[in-house]
Amino acid sequence: MSAAAPAELQRTPLYEFHRRHGAHLVPFAGWEMPLYYSSILAEHRAVRESVGLFDVAHMGVLRIEGGHAAALLARRTTANVPKLVPGQARYTFLLESTGHIVDDLLVTRLDDGAALVPTFLTVPNAARASEIEEILRQHRSPDTTVERLNDRATLVAVQGPGSRELLERTFGWDLSGIAFYHARWFPASPGTGEGTGRLGPHPPEGLAEEFLVSRTGYTGELGYEILMRPERADAVAEAIVRAGAQPVGLGARDTLRLEKGFLLSGQEFHRDRTPLEAGQDRFVDFDHDFVGRAVLDQQRAEGPAERLVGLEVTEPGAIPRHGTPIQAPGGVRTTATSGGPSPGLGHGIALAYLPRAIAVAGTEVAFSLRGHDVPGRVVPLPFVKSARTRT
Repeated sequence: MSAAAPAELQRTPLYEFHRRHGAHLVPFAGWEMPLYYSSILAEHRAVRESVGLFDVAHMGVLRIEGGHAAALLARRTTANVPKLVPGQARYTFLLESTGHIVDDLLVTRLDDGAALVPTFLTVPNAARASEIEEILRQHRSPDTTVERLNDRATLVAVQGPGSRELLERTFGWDLSGIAFYHARWFPASPGTGEGTGRLGPHPPEGLAEEFLVSRTGYTGELGYEILMRPERADAVAEAIVRAGAQPVGLGARDTLRLEKGFLLSGQEFHRDRTPLEAGQDRFVDFDHDFVGRAVLDQQRAEGPAERLVGLEVTEPGAIPRHGTPIQAPGGVRTTATSGGPSPGLGHGIALAYLPRAIAVAGTEVAFSLRGHDVPGRVVPLPFVKSARTRT
């Protein structure tokens, strides 16, 4: 959590929504955000079993447009962006020349393939948005623009097994045609326009009439993220909650993503880990050149010295947290990068980096909790599997 004074914190367009629904607000990455509304456990279960609504307006929103937009993003991320088809989204990493992760991003191709000028939406983490914007500006070609849209666009996430049905019922959209990690534009008002959505670039001003709906999220469940004009966000959030969604804060967001083994910026990486060390090999396209690739090529050939692993603690009431000391075989000492209770499993779980030789399922470790050692062991990720379909 940020240590900034409340007066310095930014507020999202859903600030009044949070207050009306009784949110416990806390500082986070320079923003005043909801930690929980009712309880973290209830909100976690709502997303796993039904539908939850998240405010993700603190995330950066950048539009990259121009003849060399795809080349810029390919050079600066681990994704071969020119290969993205219209409407496709890709989770990727922007690296230092050392191969270390600066930030993880979501890149979506907005143009329909017929446009002369390719257009991409890039969403970095809140704490890194300005830095990522500046890096992309520094490396762009004269024919390519990098534009920050946070003053004209905002994001909410609707996650859970009932998310599709709820959104279709509420807004009249047909979301069955959106494949996993793809996006389409839909009319902002129910009963207007084509309910099946469309592809193609869209100016920020046009968000008054349409929403960009992406089948993406940070929970491991079926879910969607909706980009819209900030002035629409409150009414949209209220409509989604009236339709049956539970407002969800940062607390449940963390337990949900931890159960899936998803990375958290500033904890699993902080300019000190590569994607291969973090176990994210599948999000590195080695078929193109990018900043930091030489280091990753070497790690791929030799194997990274350390790997991120999942750890479980089955002792009742023993809950590891970020920074909890860990002892592993061979005198290895490390700390948990993330930790907390797993509502789905009923015991404590954690993420940590271990030397490659012992970063295997079954390795026994000891957590230092409340002054004594608590046994744990390495387990496969994700900790909890979901029934989400990728079709």
